[in-house]
Amino acid sequence: MIKLNHNYLLIAALALATGCSDPKSAGPTVSGDDIKTYLTVLAHDSLQGRKPFTEGETKTVKYLSEEYQKLGLEPGNNGSFFQNVPMVEVTSTPSPTMQISGKANMTFKFSDDYVALTRREVPSVELKNSPLVFAGYGVVAPEYNWNDYKDLDVKGKTVVVLVNDPGFKSGDPKFFHGDTMTYYGRWTYKFEEAARQGAAGVLIVHQTEPASYPWQVVQTSNTGAKLELTQPDKHMNRCQIEGWISEATATKLLASAGISGDIRAVARKKDFKAVSLGLDVTLGVQTKLKYSESKNVVAMIKGSKRPDEYIIYSGHWDHLGIGKPDAKGDSIYNGAVDNGTGSAALLAIAKAFMNAKEKPERSIIFLAVTAEEQGLLGSEYYGTHPIFPVNKTVANLNMDALHTYGPTKDISVTGKGQSELEDELEVLAKGDGLYLVGDPKPGAGSYYRSDHFNFAKIGIPALDINNGTESVTKGKEWGAAEQKAYTENKYHQASDNFSADMDMSGMVQTADLLYRLGTKLANDTKFPGWKAGSEFKAIRDKLMAGK
Repeated sequence: MIKLNHNYLLIAALALATGCSDPKSAGPTVSGDDIKTYLTVLAHDSLQGRKPFTEGETKTVKYLSEEYQKLGLEPGNNGSFFQNVPMVEVTSTPSPTMQISGKANMTFKFSDDYVALTRREVPSVELKNSPLVFAGYGVVAPEYNWNDYKDLDVKGKTVVVLVNDPGFKSGDPKFFHGDTMTYYGRWTYKFEEAARQGAAGVLIVHQTEPASYPWQVVQTSNTGAKLELTQPDKHMNRCQIEGWISEATATKLLASAGISGDIRAVARKKDFKAVSLGLDVTLGVQTKLKYSESKNVVAMIKGSKRPDEYIIYSGHWDHLGIGKPDAKGDSIYNGAVDNGTGSAALLAIAKAFMNAKEKPERSIIFLAVTAEEQGLLGSEYYGTHPIFPVNKTVANLNMDALHTYGPTKDISVTGKGQSELEDELEVLAKGDGLYLVGDPKPGAGSYYRSDHFNFAKIGIPALDINNGTESVTKGKEWGAAEQKAYTENKYHQASDNFSADMDMSGMVQTADLLYRLGTKLANDTKFPGWKAGSEFKAIRDKLMAGK
């Protein structure tokens, strides 16, 4: 078993002396060797990148369910380890070029300059001479007195919008949430709002800093087959075409309307009004459709005293499958870190619970969800089709892309300031000599980018943590550099592979804290809530009032 730091033995001794309820004093906790064993399988080429609707999915969910069964967990869905998730696979093939006409004639290349897709379940869609309108951030936020679509009719038109929200790098922490992204800054929101406004198409301007990832991530994440939860209207409520354009492409388009320099500053002005670019876009997308079901994997440990109250551990098992070969000829996107680590840690935490001397008083659920990489679809389906009553679900503890650079002195809390779970976590962290920090890049909107968000949306207090940047042995700058290197060189790339010399101790640090937090919650009787100011508090309060 890998230890987190030299304080562990001292903490355990103090716990025995004082009767501390920290589960670390009660016996086995999370093992790095276990995480490594599970990760070796989950990130192996034989699982073909763990993409839903492939042989890789079949192998992955079979492996996960069998391992939970070996550990002695019960099936979590009415006698089954699976929750079927009905989806449609839409393979979009855009036109090789995007044609611009009007004030100027321009041609842009697919992948290099733009990516485009459709959610509509039809053989093809086309924007033909659709007028382009620059709609700033594409945000309608009444609580901030902000409406980029005010007095604007975009029916039949294609809107060009910026990623993130007006508060980012505004210098005013009270403007939206300053550098901390609100949901209005998420690309998913941009597509949703453009559809609500009746636009025919929507193109998001990619910029690396406000998006928090390079153009290469846009290319790999938005090309080829994409999955969607099935809908009765076959997604005809969405824009015909949704896409991204590079910053260089946007610069050329906006120049036609005299917009140059810092386009974010232009769109951030309170008197900003949408601008017609005097250009039309012609672009088509051909589709292939495949209907099938993917699977969430659900296992449980039944509570010894309050089995009808639940703590849900979650993490997505999927990645991107087989794609474009990289410079080394590797075409399998194994997603060792993203999120082989989280899936492996779920199993290791389950094993720690099964090895504990005393079983938890509340039920513990392990939910490995599908299609996170396709837009958090597996957790979204669970949120709309919960297996366990929402008002009896105490908390969601999520893990996504655990770091590989060893233990840190700080623990990063995604969306810090949201729930009372953080207070419980802080007690445990301080006992280990650790301190909590917020997102290292709050502008990235991490709280809306992983599966915990879909639990938060239905009111369940949800926590997602990871190692911070202050390496125990090498300091902050080194840790920050390691994070940056992963984002630039491995995130959503074929190079995110398992290595035998991968450092498991940072993963143990995160998983062990969540194991102990889950144990503490399981043996308590209270239900933690959301903090004042959280957008999820009213949902939970209303739900619990009718409990």
